[in-house]
Amino acid sequence: MDSNKRVLIVEDDLHIAELLRMHLRDEGYVVEHAADGHAGLRELERSHWDALVLDLMLPGIDGLEICRRARAMARYTPIIIISARSSEVHRILGLELGADDYLAKPFSVLELVARVKALLRRTDALARNARMDSGSLSIGDLDIEPLAREVRVDGKLIELTPREFDLLYFFARSPGKVFSRLDLLNHVWGYQHDGYEHTVNTHINRLRIKIEIDPAQPRRILTVWGHGYKLSTSANGESTS
Repeated sequence: MDSNKRVLIVEDDLHIAELLRMHLRDEGYVVEHAADGHAGLRELERSHWDALVLDLMLPGIDGLEICRRARAMARYTPIIIISARSSEVHRILGLELGADDYLAKPFSVLELVARVKALLRRTDALARNARMDSGSLSIGDLDIEPLAREVRVDGKLIELTPREFDLLYFFARSPGKVFSRLDLLNHVWGYQHDGYEHTVNTHINRLRIKIEIDPAQPRRILTVWGHGYKLSTSANGESTS
């Protein structure tokens, strides 16, 4: 039970919100609910939250705009989007705007609670790792500043979403080591479920677009066929051949 963690639910369906609030409180979290976008944004701006459970389709300000504004704030709030918009386009858009996770309605309340718990554990673990590894990581022309959560390639600052940063940072702490998709789900996303490997593929592809000279011929994040992915240890990457 972690009674210090505070979770904000922004959801206009009162039945769903009450179920979530009840189950999260049973886990020891302090939970508050906002029923529309304006109220949710006010709560987000007014106080510190350890996690935000955010619906996309809200009265007033929609969830994507709240997600965008949350990521413009100085403090980092982990975000799980819940939405009836289950298309891949909305999923990718939400993740690109900085959401940490996306769960399509209808969903299992117990799965949502499990994901909140996993997200909070992962956030705490990454914060501890960043404090321990407070110095920058450099692999060739790739430089990572864990505390500032900044990445530079050949001196140029690269804009990454929170999950893209976490994924690259995880690779960079063990360059050359091969990780399966399930390994990455477990360590970076904080949960391990068969069938979610496509989430890893999507993030790998988007990360390659941002840090590779030619994403079609990646030389930094390499596919090890039949096993998973690894980050090259060489100065300028290595061929996938």
